[in-house]
Amino acid sequence: MKRPAQNEYAAFYHTYISTVPDGDICETLANQLKATQQLLSNLGESKADSRYAPQKWSLKEVLAHVVDTERVFAFRALCFARNDAGPFPSMEQDDFVRFGNFSDRTLQSFLDEFTHLRRSNILLFESFDDTVSRRVGTASGTKMSVRAIAYIIAGHERHHMKIIREKYL
Repeated sequence: MKRPAQNEYAAFYHTYISTVPDGDICETLANQLKATQQLLSNLGESKADSRYAPQKWSLKEVLAHVVDTERVFAFRALCFARNDAGPFPSMEQDDFVRFGNFSDRTLQSFLDEFTHLRRSNILLFESFDDTVSRRVGTASGTKMSVRAIAYIIAGHERHHMKIIREKYL
């Protein structure tokens, strides 16, 4: 799947897409999965519930946000790939975190969920040919292609893992 052109997504997403290395996006997604598992698998629950500042998300909430966002974007990619162009509503990330009850779960449960979700999404994106990857739909009031979504997912995860490394560990 080729890197999307800048006219295939809103300018806001360039911050994420520009950080994704060149090469096979599905390989990048798989490499991210391994790196995230290695980074977070040995942390204790007390660290997972920590916040680097008041009113900031806990590490669990950040990981849950990554999982929820990937799930929402993958659904959009599937719909666009199947020629359902939407429009689809925005994802209110603060509401997702507020109502997620994430402190009731273990860090391992989030890692397990992320692992299964990411593996499923890699298979999904691998199933799309070039024509499908160029299909466009509307979500959050902006147009985006299927392949842009794959890169947004990778860039979004990369962004939040950087924050975890710098602020939580």
